[in-house]
Amino acid sequence: MKKLLLLVALAGVGYLVYRQIQASKAEDDLWTEATMAPDLT
Repeated sequence: MKKLLLLVALAGVGYLVYRQIQASKAEDDLWTEATMAPDLT
């Protein structure tokens, strides 16, 4: 039972880390788009 709880806890932490990385990447993409020079051609 303890192994199952540990596995669930590790999966939860892994999921939170994954979401944080995805949010950071999305924010970087938005920042890059916002600071890009406009294409006026």
